[in-house]
Amino acid sequence: MRRIGLTGGIATGKSHVRARFEAAGVPTADADLLARAVVVPGSVGLQRIVAAFGVTVLAADGALDRRAMGSLVFSDPARRRLLEEIVHPLVQQALEHWFLTLPPGEPLALADVPLLYESGRHGDYDRIIVTACAQETQLGRVMVRDGLSRIEARRRIDAQMPLAEKVRRADYVIWTDGTVAETDHQVTEVHAALDALGPGSSD
Repeated sequence: MRRIGLTGGIATGKSHVRARFEAAGVPTADADLLARAVVVPGSVGLQRIVAAFGVTVLAADGALDRRAMGSLVFSDPARRRLLEEIVHPLVQQALEHWFLTLPPGEPLALADVPLLYESGRHGDYDRIIVTACAQETQLGRVMVRDGLSRIEARRRIDAQMPLAEKVRRADYVIWTDGTVAETDHQVTEVHAALDALGPGSSD
């Protein structure tokens, strides 16, 4: 089975592309959902976060206050790295478990991992797809989606590796500036290219 990594900048269409691959029959995993799962109340992940950042990052119900956490870490690179050092290993363990428990015979399996390059785990994947769009498009999407000011949105984008560098490193790039149909057409083309490689075939 070939492991396919899907990554890209924030708000560049990763979730849509993952959903299209899933609709086409490819098993997919979403690292963002796994990241939420490893910090639920009572989890080791949340205990480690509270130990590192204090109870001010908790909501009234004892769950992680993601907005408070975001405000804290996106304004302080050192705190962001500390959070990543807590969460990334737990997410990686969950992803590895997911891959290993897939039914035998699957030719492809795709994991949507936003910080794939930043976490240094890109070597775990046979091929990497990057979603990309113009900088102004990305900025506008982050502002609308997350209700952030232009400065806050820019800070979130700048916290990641430059999108141009991810594009440079990618095996396949899917541009999401156009219509949904245009994006879906690119997904179909990349899926066909991956299928043509064959499971476990030589490169």
